[in-house]
Amino acid sequence: MAIITKITTQKQSDDRFNIFLDDGNGERFAFSVDQDVLIKFNLKKGKELDEFDIIEIQYGDELKKAYNKALDFLSYRMRSMKEVEDHLRKYEYNDAIIQETIGKLKDNRYVDDLEFAIAYVKTGWQTNGKGPTVLKRELEAKGVASLLIEQALEQYDQEAQVEEAINHANKLLKKNHNLSTVLLKAKLEQHLLRKGYSYSIISIALEEVQFEQNDNEEMEALMKQAEKAKRKYSHEEDYQYKQKMKQFLYRKGFSIELIEKYLNEGLNE
Repeated sequence: MAIITKITTQKQSDDRFNIFLDDGNGERFAFSVDQDVLIKFNLKKGKELDEFDIIEIQYGDELKKAYNKALDFLSYRMRSMKEVEDHLRKYEYNDAIIQETIGKLKDNRYVDDLEFAIAYVKTGWQTNGKGPTVLKRELEAKGVASLLIEQALEQYDQEAQVEEAINHANKLLKKNHNLSTVLLKAKLEQHLLRKGYSYSIISIALEEVQFEQNDNEEMEALMKQAEKAKRKYSHEEDYQYKQKMKQFLYRKGFSIELIEKYLNEGLNE
């Protein structure tokens, strides 16, 4: 058995206390505890502690420290349970401490993966215009269960998805006037897929935006693309020059008819 001989406040923290014990070999510093642990175990001068008591007190203090670490981590924004677990592992808390901490956080409603997923979807959709596929992938990486993800995504209905996809498409169109209709459509589809929208949503969105060029716009786009190729192939003989220009412009999505018109009518002079 050991007897508590002295309890002092730590200099750097008013809510932590140093516990000194005498086990028959003289007074020595034994461990420190949080104020809540001090109160919970009724630690005071003269109290006797056996080895089991000390282990239990130190476990309780580790639990309190882990809980405080978690609360600090949660103070910046909502987190998934996996994010909190991963954060605590960085401080080398064992699994028992981590799981008990998570349980206490859940009991006090500081962590709730469904609420987290609902908020995450809403923010990702309304602030960043992310599509469901991207949001689902990101939530899976944060350890949220598939069933909870599906529940959270219910708020992101087809109408809202189409609206966001149209917004993305219109922004892209403003920056890509010099592309052929074929290449522009492909670029729009690839962009919206990367943003997390399904083919069905993309199809609906593309029906609502004006990406198809008229003949004059298509020719203007072709001429701008051709300027790049002319500089590259200007040293070629006439036949080779035309063949390489055709190949270049065809890869850019322009029709053979339009390319022939450009090359044969002297538009490349």
